[in-house]
Amino acid sequence: MSYFWMLVFSAAGACLGSFLNVVADRLPQGKSIVSPPSHCESCHRRLSASDNIPIISYLRLRGRCRYCGAAIPQRIFWVEIGTAVLFALLFWKYGFSYHLPVMMTYGSILIVLTVTDLEHGILPNRIVYSAIAIAFAVALIAHFLRPGGLPDLKSAAIGGAIAFFFLFIPAIISRGMGWGDVKLAAFIGLATGFPLVLLALFLSIISGGLVAAVLLLLKIKGRKDAIPFGPFLSLGTLVALLWGNDILAWSGFA
Repeated sequence: MSYFWMLVFSAAGACLGSFLNVVADRLPQGKSIVSPPSHCESCHRRLSASDNIPIISYLRLRGRCRYCGAAIPQRIFWVEIGTAVLFALLFWKYGFSYHLPVMMTYGSILIVLTVTDLEHGILPNRIVYSAIAIAFAVALIAHFLRPGGLPDLKSAAIGGAIAFFFLFIPAIISRGMGWGDVKLAAFIGLATGFPLVLLALFLSIISGGLVAAVLLLLKIKGRKDAIPFGPFLSLGTLVALLWGNDILAWSGFA
């Protein structure tokens, strides 16, 4: 039965991933995420229901608009796939527990921010501030209800302060760190709490450094080229949320 529900949550993730694509496309441009309905960006034809089936429509249309033949960005496909896999993984990890909707919310937020940072070089305030408010509310509820497994108010506050100031100082003394990353770090600290925030930051720095080194070695990026840090913060956070306690226990820091 668990495999059945994993498939259900995977399908739900793919559907939500389709919506996350809309958010990532429109929000940085100041457009409504509700209107107009989904349409081709090249010919502006409204897409039919059969053209809006997550994952399947992209494969059936071979990545091209049915009407004008324009290429559909591959990112549409990969976000739907990624969200589907993430939701299946989250259900496998948490089952029908209070953790599940919280982690699905956090995961969706991090996916959108990853896309907007990669494609537009921004982490929209509307998303980041909303994420901070959500994480604070979750910590507040956890503090009074004490469900276990979620950071309470004290843990979240410490985590948020550590992550914020960890990136705030580099942002002050250099231009290599954007203010969007600093605000995102505050959300990450609230969501993971202490001490998982330390692991999330460590993983973010290591993964970002490795990717940057590879890009420099392959001459894809130069030393003066900016590399978005938001995706690595998101990756480190997801790993910390999913396996952080296991990693800390294995390493002897738990």
